[in-house]
Amino acid sequence: MRSILRLGALGCACLGPAALAADLPRHAAPPPLPVPPVFTWTGFYAGVNAGYGFGSGSDSFTDPTYGTISTGGGRDGFVGGGQVGYNYQFTPGSGFVVGAEADIQGTTFGRSRTGLVGSAPFYDVGPSLDWFGTVRGRIGYAVDRILVYGTGGFAYGGGSLPSFAASYTGPLPGTTRTGWAAGGGVEYAITDRLSARLEGLYVNLDRGHRDTIYDATAGAYYGVAPDSSAFGLVRAGLNYRFSTF
Repeated sequence: MRSILRLGALGCACLGPAALAADLPRHAAPPPLPVPPVFTWTGFYAGVNAGYGFGSGSDSFTDPTYGTISTGGGRDGFVGGGQVGYNYQFTPGSGFVVGAEADIQGTTFGRSRTGLVGSAPFYDVGPSLDWFGTVRGRIGYAVDRILVYGTGGFAYGGGSLPSFAASYTGPLPGTTRTGWAAGGGVEYAITDRLSARLEGLYVNLDRGHRDTIYDATAGAYYGVAPDSSAFGLVRAGLNYRFSTF
């Protein structure tokens, strides 16, 4: 009898820890941390910009009657406006980015010029350049949130004739101009949606455009001058990206 009791006690002693362990709560392994999505520049965007524009130097030509005619010098001033565009990044994270962008800008530096006919001053009946826009392609390379790019394409602009042009009876030049633009820049994504950029651009609007040189005070017409409608600009901007794919 005693042997049977001893065996029973020994069995309980052996089974006890296993039975208690089965009753304890089980702790599952913690779930893996979520992997953040890889950043991509792909998406539509819109933004604003502001900067400084600086015109080219003076032009001159020789008139058979009046001799050397020197048009006005460089023109500097504020440039500001907005842009819209679309980027596509081939490989998220780091990789090539292509896109297209259109912008419209107001200026304060493209006013009508004065100059010299020999040593006598004249007034330029040519139009001012009050605004311009571009439609450009973009190509660059992104390293995560930093994008370095080049850009180029079509440019156009326009303005108005000066008030004294009303006293000129000859043919007046048109107020719109076309040409091209090229440049480059660097852009940094502050958040997944908001990015800041710094861009330099050269704009040439000389295609098919000439200025009429006329002295409103003397009532004298001096001919047609080359139009110095080429200028550079440096601008900073902010973009908001609407969607990514």
